[in-house]
Amino acid sequence: MGADTARRAVARGRIRLRPQTVAAVRENRVEKGDVLATARVGAIQAVKHTWETIPMCHQIPVTNVDTTFELAESAVELTVAVETTGKTGCEMEALEGVTTGLNVVWDMVKSAEKDANGQYPDTGIESVEVVEKTKREI
Repeated sequence: MGADTARRAVARGRIRLRPQTVAAVRENRVEKGDVLATARVGAIQAVKHTWETIPMCHQIPVTNVDTTFELAESAVELTVAVETTGKTGCEMEALEGVTTGLNVVWDMVKSAEKDANGQYPDTGIESVEVVEKTKREI
């Protein structure tokens, strides 16, 4: 097997929300607490436990996780960058961080997003993708 390499993967996704829900997130007025701080913790935990939830995925030594949130009028976008040193990439970890982080957002704002029938007509997670993957010798 070859030498270890420094690897980095960046994934991004977004959750569509009602504008008033995004405003509540921005102003930290959500009843369950600080949405972005909680979603950041959830994303990082998911990165570190990816190997436990995706069959045949290797456990890797995660050396860094960066999370960035951008709030638009009717969406929250999450970008997760993961770094590791080893023989395998970390794109699954980045994707797992994004999807879990966005699920945490949904969970924390679901009471504000439900309609009269308990449905979520304005809410959806979308555009989850790997936007960067790099590998370099060390």
